[in-house]
Amino acid sequence: MSISSTIKSIQDIMRKDVGVDGDAQRLSQLVWMLFLKIFDDRESEWELLQDKYKSPLPEKYRWRNWAANAEGMTGDELKQFLDNDLFPALQKLEAKGGDQRAYVIRSVFEDAYNYMKSGQLIRQVINKIQEGVDFNKAQERHLFGDMYEQLLRDLQAAGNAGEFYTPRAVTEFMVQMVNPRLGEKVMDPACGTGGFLTCSIEHIRRQDVKTLEDEAQLQVSIFGIEKKPMPHLLCTTNMILHGIDVPSNIRHDNTLARPLISWGPSERVDVVVTNPPFGGMEEDGIETNFPLAFRTRETADLFLVLIMQMLKPGGRAALVLPDSLLFGDGIKTRIKEKLLEECNLHTIVRLPKGVFAPYTSINTNLLFFSKGSPTKDIWFYEHPYPKGVKSYSKTKPMKLEEFEVEKDWWGIEADGFKKRKENECAWRVSIDEIRLRGYDLDIKNPYVNEEELHDPEVLLAQYADLQNDIKEVRDRLKEVLGKALQRGGF
Repeated sequence: MSISSTIKSIQDIMRKDVGVDGDAQRLSQLVWMLFLKIFDDRESEWELLQDKYKSPLPEKYRWRNWAANAEGMTGDELKQFLDNDLFPALQKLEAKGGDQRAYVIRSVFEDAYNYMKSGQLIRQVINKIQEGVDFNKAQERHLFGDMYEQLLRDLQAAGNAGEFYTPRAVTEFMVQMVNPRLGEKVMDPACGTGGFLTCSIEHIRRQDVKTLEDEAQLQVSIFGIEKKPMPHLLCTTNMILHGIDVPSNIRHDNTLARPLISWGPSERVDVVVTNPPFGGMEEDGIETNFPLAFRTRETADLFLVLIMQMLKPGGRAALVLPDSLLFGDGIKTRIKEKLLEECNLHTIVRLPKGVFAPYTSINTNLLFFSKGSPTKDIWFYEHPYPKGVKSYSKTKPMKLEEFEVEKDWWGIEADGFKKRKENECAWRVSIDEIRLRGYDLDIKNPYVNEEELHDPEVLLAQYADLQNDIKEVRDRLKEVLGKALQRGGF
C-alpha cells in the first residue's frame, strides 16, 4: 500500500470516531502519531551510527514499546495510557544532560491533543502507520515529503484562514535566486510547515555539503518560527525527515510578539525566505512592538519591517507579498520608503492570477532585496502563463520549469545585474520615478496593451475556477450542516 493510500485509510478510520470532529482535528491527531513513528525510525538510525546513543524518551513511551506490536494494548487500556500517561509525560519531558531532542519533543506535545475516544480505533490507526510507513527507506522518505504537501493542502481545505500553501515551484525558485550557502544563517520567521526551510536545506546540501563537518555546520544554520501549534508540529517533523536531527531552532512562538529593537546583532541572519501571512490582522497590542511610524495590525506589513531588522548588512531576502503593499499608502508608503532607503529592492516578480488557487485569489508578488545599500532601480518581471494555460488550479498548479526563462535572464547582483535586458516581460523603473509616484510600486507592464489584460478566454477560465471554488464551499457547508442536524436529532 502506498503512503498516500495509508493516510487515506487512516482518515477513514478516524471518521468513525465520535471524538474527532472535522478535517483539522483528524490531521492534528494523525500528525502527532506520525511524529512519534518518524522519531522512532530515526532513533533506530542514530543507534546504529552512534555508539552511546541514549533516547531522550523513557523506554515505556518509545513508539517501539507501546505502539509497534499489532497485538499490543488496545481499547480502554490504550486510551487511558495516552491520555493519563504518555501525553502528560511528554508535555513535561525533562532534558537529561541538556539533550536538545527532549526540548523538541516537549515543544511538539505542548499543544498536541488526543481527540480519539475509541481505543480500538486508535489501535487500528497505529497499526496502519506501523505497517504502512517506514522512514528509514530512502524512497519512502522522499514520498513522504511529497505527501507532506498534500497534508498541508488538506489542512487548508479544513478552513484555516490566513495560511496559504506556497506552491513548491514558487518556493524552489525563490530559494534558488536568493542562493543560501553553507555557513550562512537561513531564517523563515513565519515558517508554517517548513517548505522554504526544506528547500534551503536541499539547496545547500547540493551546492556545498561534502564532509561530515559541512553537514554539522548545516544542521545548526536553519532557523524557523511558527505561531500555530499544528504547522509547528508539521515543520518539526519535516526537519527530522530532511536530516536535521535536532530541530531545536524551529521555535513555537509569534515572531512579531517581541519589540523590534530587541532583535540585536547576535540574532541577525544572512538569508530570509518566507511567505508571511497576509490578509490577516494581528491581535491588539502587537503593533506596539514597532516604532510609531510603522504601527499597523496588517500582518504582512509588520513582517516586512521585521525582516529588514533581522537581516545582517549584506543579507538577502525573498518573500511573497500581496499587491496591496505595492499600491497601499499611509503606513505602507512609509514602510516602502524605509525598504528602498535601507535595502536594494532589485527585483519584483509579478505572479499571474491563480498561483495560490483555490486558497486565495489575491494577486501576489515575489520581492527580492539585499540590505545595506539603497535602491537605485527596480526590475519588474511579469511571469506569464505557460503556452496553452489560461489559469492555474488545484489540479493544474504552477511548475518549476516555468521559471527557467527568469533564471536565464536573472544575472548576478555583484555586477548590478548587467546581463538583464528589457523585454515583453521585464522592465526597469528608477528610484526617481518611484519617488514621483509617491512610492506606488504597482507598476503595470509597459509592453502589454490594456486590451490584452482582459483576454476573454482568461476571464472565462478564471470565472470557471471561481464557480468550482463556490461549489466546493457549498458542498462542504452541506456536509457540516447535515452532521449538525443529525447530532441535533432533527
